[in-house]
Amino acid sequence: MSKSVGEVSNICKQLVDEVGRIVVGKKQVIKYVVLAALTDGHVLFEDYPGLAKTLTVKTFSAAVGCKFSRVQFTPDLLPADITGTYVYSQKTGDFKLIKGPIFTNILLADEINRAPPKTQAALLEAMQERQTTMEGETYPLEKPFLVLATQNPIEYEGTYPLPEAQIDRFLMKLNMGYPSAADEFEMLRRMEKEDLWDTKINTVASPQVIVELQKTVSEVHIDDELKKYIVGLVQRTRMESRIDVGISPRGSIAVFKLAKAHAAFYGRDYVVPDDIKNVAVPALSHRLILKAEARIKGVKPEAIVTELLQATPVPTVAVG
Repeated sequence: MSKSVGEVSNICKQLVDEVGRIVVGKKQVIKYVVLAALTDGHVLFEDYPGLAKTLTVKTFSAAVGCKFSRVQFTPDLLPADITGTYVYSQKTGDFKLIKGPIFTNILLADEINRAPPKTQAALLEAMQERQTTMEGETYPLEKPFLVLATQNPIEYEGTYPLPEAQIDRFLMKLNMGYPSAADEFEMLRRMEKEDLWDTKINTVASPQVIVELQKTVSEVHIDDELKKYIVGLVQRTRMESRIDVGISPRGSIAVFKLAKAHAAFYGRDYVVPDDIKNVAVPALSHRLILKAEARIKGVKPEAIVTELLQATPVPTVAVG
């Protein structure tokens, strides 16, 4: 049974407020994580150490009432360390499956780019197919299944850059950013009273509720002219002189889904152009491969997506 759009909006705002009690000053980032959950999508956090990436994921998992697993990715991490393995039982005389941390609702893949390609490939199957394969047998994963991964933009020694195919599987890439002086002061003030890591989180949803919210979001209406608007924006990335490889149709689908979720977040059962504008940068920028000359000049993919948004004609559509 799906929820009404009003119920979706109410639950989403409760989630943002609850996580915002712990993660100070980052309600915009939290909103995007909620949108990813509404669209059954994965998120890549890329930012410097100590900016609450892990805290955000753990707090969000507790607030949605979902099973949570954390894997610290290291160069010696094996695929079986994620998926699990078969162990021989002397008592029964056969092999018993010991499930790995991937059998969860929300998986925190910490410093994902430190694992070797073979391990990343095992995670890629789970991200794309919502299943994992061991000893030739396939096991479906529970719903919802979200990978919230982190990587640092520094300390590249001993890391394995994520292949473009895997980066493209992330619905969004988010940056936490440094807190403002006021927010950092508020963090210290709260730490006087209690450790933020030990603060009790109120459960706002459940795995079943998240699946119901996803169904409601999928039914949000988006006008054909707005679909053409998304396609036009993505098409421009394939003709931009500073871009070596433009965005694939997976990027169009990401904006399409996120725009619906953004509309539902604000209690609407229809999409407006501002929904698309609000999700385009986090949904598209990480999918661009810039030419060497643009990278040398310090051009940022986010800036290009913003420019293309401004250059793409916005359609006029009837709302309501």
